[in-house]
Amino acid sequence: MIAVLFIGLGVLLALSVPIAVCIGGAPLMAMAYGGRIPQMFLAAQRMITALDSTTLLAIPLFVLAGAIMGKGGISKQIVNLCYELFGWIPGSLGIVCVIACMFFAAISGSAPATVAAIGGILVPAMIDDGYPAGFSAAVAASGGIIGCIIPPSIPFVNYALITGESVSELFAGGVVPGILMGVALCIIVAIQAHKHHWGSRNKGIDFGRVAKSFAKAIWAILMPIIILGGIYSGMFTPTEAAAVACVYGFIVSLVVYRAIKISDMMDISFEAVKTSAMILFICATANIFSFIVSTQQVPAKLSAAVLGFTHSATLILLLINIILLINGCFMETTASTFIYTPILFPLIKKLGVDPVQFGVVIVMNLTMGLITPPLGINLFVAEGLDKRVKFNEQVRAVIPLFIVLVIVLMLVTYVPDISLALVKVLRASRAAAVH
Repeated sequence: MIAVLFIGLGVLLALSVPIAVCIGGAPLMAMAYGGRIPQMFLAAQRMITALDSTTLLAIPLFVLAGAIMGKGGISKQIVNLCYELFGWIPGSLGIVCVIACMFFAAISGSAPATVAAIGGILVPAMIDDGYPAGFSAAVAASGGIIGCIIPPSIPFVNYALITGESVSELFAGGVVPGILMGVALCIIVAIQAHKHHWGSRNKGIDFGRVAKSFAKAIWAILMPIIILGGIYSGMFTPTEAAAVACVYGFIVSLVVYRAIKISDMMDISFEAVKTSAMILFICATANIFSFIVSTQQVPAKLSAAVLGFTHSATLILLLINIILLINGCFMETTASTFIYTPILFPLIKKLGVDPVQFGVVIVMNLTMGLITPPLGINLFVAEGLDKRVKFNEQVRAVIPLFIVLVIVLMLVTYVPDISLALVKVLRASRAAAVH
């Protein structure tokens, strides 16, 4: 059955069948091959059960919040403030793009949404300022990855749903790695721009203009503070935080920035519903896949096989990283999370790896697939932001950016305190509150 499961999945993917149908169809093939046709009613039950979760409700709410803020002028205010602060550095617009993506990541939780919201403003501006079109799009696509690492993060919610780990701890675990990714991208952008003399820059920081930009952006800056502060202080759960983000984003966009009208909410909601439906359909069908994998004891067999080959956690983590990076070239992040997490999670627990650290590692691996062809969703989103962007040029330009991200990934993999520093603080504060 396991052979039929994975062969069926590979065949369906090769035929370009929609990913949710691939993940749901392969288990049905395996059940039919194993003579379990009378039990196929379980597939429908598993799909319904998969969506019966208050934690999962955070996904459509964060998607809606990101859509509201992308249209509501919040991203523009973030970009203006970042330019006033960092416009004097070589590669200023590229650095502004990365840092604005980091800010927006703390609001949207979605990588493609981050690329569209920030890249839509900065990719044309970078090209007009003398940056190569391919490089401009590559920077936006790479910066967009941080949308899945810095909380709130939809992939972290999915991982928590599968493993039962704390969403709050996973969010805390993503903060430092996300910042490191942003810093690494800023450094390589500055080096490239200085080397090739790309773009213009300010002569220095004008504190008067910074103050004005800050005053306009204060409502946008307060948003991640409210969301994350509320979660970590215990005022509300991640799901409730997503609802707060929707309400806050709507009020700020409508009343403060006046970038949207009430009538625009129909189109904004429709876009959010399409994205959410795609994610939740994958979640539902992935539960069938996970059911077959667990009943056939694939995690236990994999653990025995790997540990029979080597007990070195260093080597096993390296192999896991390689497999996940390769997988990211061909499979969407949500689907990969639901397929690989149930298989690998028991193995890493036997190795003594902290589940939160591994959650950060697996999400980093899979989201880096967003800038690796042939799938590379972020690359396609960034390409569509300006007609001057050529896909092959963008792929060449993304290579050095991808390399520095891999370096950060290795640091997070082998230096646990990078991802666990804030988690330990959170755990200690909870323990103190209990006592």
